[in-house]
Amino acid sequence: MFDAKTYSERRRTLLKQIRSGLIVLIGNEESPMNYAANTYPFRQDSTFLYYFGLATPGLAGILDADAGSETLYGDDIGLEDIIWMGYLPTLQQRALTAGVKDTAPLAKFEETVKKAVQAGRKVHVLPAYRAETARTIERLLELAPGEAKAKASTELIKAVVEQRVIKSAAEIDEIELALGATAEMYRFAMKTAKAGRYERDVAGGMEGIALTRGFPPAFPFIVTVNGQTLHNHDHGNLMKKGHLLVVDAGAESPCGYASDITRTIPVGGRFNARQKEVYEVVLAGQETAIKMMKPGLKYRDVHLKVASVMAAGLKDLGLMKGDLKEAVAKGAHALFFPHGLGHHLGLDVHDMENLGENYVGYSDAIKRSEQFGLAYLRMGKELKPGHVLTVEPGIYFIPALVATWKKDKKFLEFIPYAKVEKYLDFGGVRIEDNVLVNKAGARVLGKKIPKAVAEVEKAAA
Repeated sequence: MFDAKTYSERRRTLLKQIRSGLIVLIGNEESPMNYAANTYPFRQDSTFLYYFGLATPGLAGILDADAGSETLYGDDIGLEDIIWMGYLPTLQQRALTAGVKDTAPLAKFEETVKKAVQAGRKVHVLPAYRAETARTIERLLELAPGEAKAKASTELIKAVVEQRVIKSAAEIDEIELALGATAEMYRFAMKTAKAGRYERDVAGGMEGIALTRGFPPAFPFIVTVNGQTLHNHDHGNLMKKGHLLVVDAGAESPCGYASDITRTIPVGGRFNARQKEVYEVVLAGQETAIKMMKPGLKYRDVHLKVASVMAAGLKDLGLMKGDLKEAVAKGAHALFFPHGLGHHLGLDVHDMENLGENYVGYSDAIKRSEQFGLAYLRMGKELKPGHVLTVEPGIYFIPALVATWKKDKKFLEFIPYAKVEKYLDFGGVRIEDNVLVNKAGARVLGKKIPKAVAEVEKAAA
């Protein structure tokens, strides 16, 4: 974790933004796989981690905006826990590492919140993404089952997003630390993507590299020869020469900061002519985005520029036709590029999206589109120094989507379906880097991971 001063300053900033009431921050509990004592690896709630830095279960915090006080709640462990799980510093000792002086047992946490509710005080909570947290909120606020989400504090959500979305130098260092492990993972992946091996050989080796360096996976890895399925988590396919292997993976730093990189690797070490053509179109789109990113520019405009660049490349390949400006405006390109350009990155791989995507990526001035493809853009508003974003355009040939659009005679003036159908066995290409917006423009974070055609082929040889 960072030093105590970092967490104290973060909490102090939050208290200045929230004018009155209790700010209730609930840490995560252990989550059983199949019975109570057999748990998933513990991951602390990211907002709790941001304000307290303590990555152990059974904790909660209250910031009293009226009194200006802060208290950490939890219980010290007993001898039986020490026997089975090992020594854990006292709650007071742990609290001091986060800059908190006042502590109390968990039972007092519930008592404090309920007293505030009964007194008619405002109690600020964040949206719950775990069922046990939602039940806790419903009990504390005396809500009916299912009402926790609706009672989340918009004021608190906006304050947390405003604070967490701008990354400090120390946070950027953590992301780059994670990217160091991720670069090593990708060197392994490119060497291992050989005909006769399975996707799991790549996925398992990458995860092993991360874990042996003390970096857990930031999210379930995508390692698939079926790249046309955007979030394919199956790793059971045999890789064959001529396949494209889409790998979307990243390690998480010791302080919980994510990395998120995608590369598309030719199985056997060389792209065929058709694969190279499509790959170059995606790469041109990605490099265009990185070069144009700067403060004040809307990320939605970057997305649309990338769509135009890739549409032009697809037209050169005979896969689109007609007036491309009109095609992109109407969303015809989304047949091939059906997702957004990228998302914020930080303590979450899709940073703060549990608080509500629209709070993170949109504003009163910049609303989310309802158009297919563009509607999936998670970040549309203006870029600011300190934003860390993924830049991940892709081109995919999704048989079900092509068949549906063709049947509906959709965009016949822009899509030559007979030519597109010849690519239905292609799969997909996605290329992703993590980019910091700074005052001068933007820079790609982390060590260089092979990306140009020649670089990838050399690494995969």
